Amino acid sequence: QRRPFDSTKAFESPPVVVTNNFGDVTAAPHVKLMRITFQNMFPAINVSTVKLSECRRVVLFNFIRRNVTEKDPEKAKEVGDDDEEDEEVEVRHYAIRAKPVGVDRKVRRIVEAKIPNLGRLDDISDYITGQTASGAPAPAVNSGAMSDSEGEDETSHVVLPGKYRGKGNNKSQKSALKLVELGPRLRLKLVKVERGMASGDVMYHAYVHKTPEEVKELKNRKEQEAALKKRRREEQEANVAKKKAAKEEKKA
Repeated sequence: QRRPFDSTKAFESPPVVVTNNFGDVTAAPHVKLMRITFQNMFPAINVSTVKLSECRRVVLFNFIRRNVTEKDPEKAKEVGDDDEEDEEVEVRHYAIRAKPVGVDRKVRRIVEAKIPNLGRLDDISDYITGQTASGAPAPAVNSGAMSDSEGEDETSHVVLPGKYRGKGNNKSQKSALKLVELGPRLRLKLVKVERGMASGDVMYHAYVHKTPEEVKELKNRKEQEAALKKRRREEQEANVAKKKAAKEEKKA
C-alpha cells in the first residue's frame, strides 16, 4: 500500500458484517443458509448500544449470480473463464478511517501531527499561506498530499455522532470516511449442504440435481439400508449374549 494502515487496534472489536445481494425472504433456501452462516460467524452488534469508536472494520459478503448457461463457449475459451461458476460469494475485509473535512489540508496535517519538513522555510506561516513575508512564493514542501479518493468525495462526508479514532474526529464534526482494504480476498462456492454430520440426506448440491422421484427412491433405499444395519446389529448382539450365556453355563 502507498500508506500502510496500522490495523492492530481495529481487531479489538468485532467488525460490521454486510451481506449484499442475498435477496429477501423469497430467496432460495441455500442462499438464506449462506447469509445466516456468514452473519453468525462474528459476534452480533446491537445497533442501539454500540459505541461509534468500536466500529472499526467492515466484512463484506457479496453474492454473485451469473447465468452461465447462456454463455458462448467459444468466447469463454478465449478469455479463459470457461470454468466460471454460476453462484459465488466474494469476501472483502476493510478498515474504516475517518478524516476531518472543512479544514485546510495543510492545517489538517498539523492537527494530525504529520508535520512536514519546514527546514527551507523561515516561519510556519510560510507553509500555511504558501508565501513568504515579502510576498514571494514559499519554497515547495513535500506535505504528503492526500490521494484523490481521500476526503474529496462529498458522498463520504458524515457528521459524527460521537468521538471517533483519529485527531480532529470529534463529536458533531464533519469527517470523510474511507475504507482501507486489509485482506484477505476470498471467493467462495457452496457445493453441498447435508443434514446432520456426514449422516443425513443431501439438502442441496451445486452440481448434482435429482428429480423428486429420484430423491424419494434414494431416501427409501437409505431407510432400508439403515433398517438392515439395525437388524444385523441386533442379531449380532443377541448371538454375543447367547455365546456368553453358554460360556457361563459351562463354567458352572
